[in-house]
Amino acid sequence: MQSKRKRGLFFIAFVCGHKDTTIFVITKIVIYLCRKYLDYYCVRAQKAMNKPMNTPERIRIKDIARMADVSVGTVDRVIHGRSGVSEASRKRVEEILEKLNYQPNMYASALASNKKYAFACLLPQHDTGEYWTEVEGGIHEALTTYSDFNITVKLTYYDPYDYRSFARAARSIADMKPDGVLFAPTAPQYTAPFTDELEKLNIPYIYIDSNIKEAPALSFFGQNSHQSGYFAARMLMLLAGEDAQEIVIFRKINEGIVGSNQQERREIGFREYMSEHHPACRIWELNLHAKRDSEDAQMLDDFFRAHPTVKNGITFNSKAYIIGEYLQKHRRTDFNLMGYDLLKRNVDCLKEGSIFFLIAQQPTLQGFDGIKALCDHLILKKEIARENFMPIDLLTKENIEYYYNK
Repeated sequence: MQSKRKRGLFFIAFVCGHKDTTIFVITKIVIYLCRKYLDYYCVRAQKAMNKPMNTPERIRIKDIARMADVSVGTVDRVIHGRSGVSEASRKRVEEILEKLNYQPNMYASALASNKKYAFACLLPQHDTGEYWTEVEGGIHEALTTYSDFNITVKLTYYDPYDYRSFARAARSIADMKPDGVLFAPTAPQYTAPFTDELEKLNIPYIYIDSNIKEAPALSFFGQNSHQSGYFAARMLMLLAGEDAQEIVIFRKINEGIVGSNQQERREIGFREYMSEHHPACRIWELNLHAKRDSEDAQMLDDFFRAHPTVKNGITFNSKAYIIGEYLQKHRRTDFNLMGYDLLKRNVDCLKEGSIFFLIAQQPTLQGFDGIKALCDHLILKKEIARENFMPIDLLTKENIEYYYNK
């Protein structure tokens, strides 16, 4: 290495054409290195001067306790923001922490504590392969990823078309007194008693799929449903053409209940766009029975018989395949259908052409990030963003293969 440096210096001297150039270059290098070392040791000296006397190089909790004249337990409670510390002791410890610029290794502390964390998740009832299966997949993936923290998750389900079912399931979770809760809220007036109880018990909770701003959670993971519906209307009307006179909204509904806040807010956003940009376009509605799938075909027959000129439609739930498969069976290729979510049956319809657009919202990531946020908040003591919006991904048969496989 030294011989290479010498050769380099002599080469510079040769190029410059002056025999004193080598000495000049070496002098410059020596001065540069001296300055670098001087800066390094000055910084070290400054840090040392700022530390209290007799402070060890590696700061431990017991060192802080000794300097503050308190117990190790008191320092631990201050660092982790727990109660049970007098104001005088807290202030003394905080002053020392600030002076030392102490940064606790929360990850190592969590592993060393060996504490167990029990989380509860409340999701709508669903069949295998439906939208919420993907959310569950993300939850289980997070369990594996954060297994070092000794976390467990208990899944509980409610009937999305029965508010009493949500209330019963919520009550059972509150009785469990878990460390944190991840759930898909129902209508605000039925969600509020649950969130009130969780706050009373000082249990952090996170929303997925839909957000209730009147009762803000620690965090929310999901789409901006209103914006998603507004965007869907714009895309559907680009597909239908500016002169489209009528469209249809397909719903799955039971006794007046749509089944999720997301669907209702998507429809509000959709209608807002239509009112602003296509006020003359007639919007029909077809309410399919949520719990009587056997009647779907007959209801679709009756609708299309009564409205033969309707060529465009949308559904805001994840079961666009119901209409898509109906269109395939009846060889209808003149109808533009738009729906939500990458269920396999939806994707099959997209590839076959009976669904033209699908909007995806990454349910696996919602489940994973919901559990991750609880770990970050409770175990690693990190700040959590209040709202975390999923992208509004528009998919067609031309781009679905890459996205779906990913």
